[in-house]
Amino acid sequence: MDTTTPSLTLRPFTVDDAERLLSGEVDPRDGWEGGYSFTEEPELLREYVDAVRDAGDPAPFGPYLVHLVDGGITGAAVGGVNLFGPLSDDGAIEFAFALVPAARGRGLADHVVREALALARANGARIVRAEAEIANLPARRVLERSGMGECARTDGSITYEIRY
Repeated sequence: MDTTTPSLTLRPFTVDDAERLLSGEVDPRDGWEGGYSFTEEPELLREYVDAVRDAGDPAPFGPYLVHLVDGGITGAAVGGVNLFGPLSDDGAIEFAFALVPAARGRGLADHVVREALALARANGARIVRAEAEIANLPARRVLERSGMGECARTDGSITYEIRY
């Protein structure tokens, strides 16, 4: 089921979507801003299809496409968010997000992260984590503004977490 706010829609990505893109079929209605689509990252598509075949559909967790909303109309896809479910035994889940370069710097990442956290919490998550490269200061600031705090660090990345 889509999650829609005044500025964006999170649309669940399906196995049919992945298989279509893996076959090379990019539908113009996919509407990727800046021409980007997951066809540039086929390993992610294959991993998703394999995971669904092995463990079943993770819905309501799993990958979502992020589309802009303008005047109530869902438009171009500008990125994605992935909730890596199912929940662990302690109610934890990790997520990742990304926006196409053309959509960055407009505050959309704040909305994406807020909606990902709300979606995880509404579906039983008690702990939500996300990782950002130390050098990716914009992503780190988005996670911090969402209320997430640092819980672990390596040489190259920081893991953020929020508990409910």
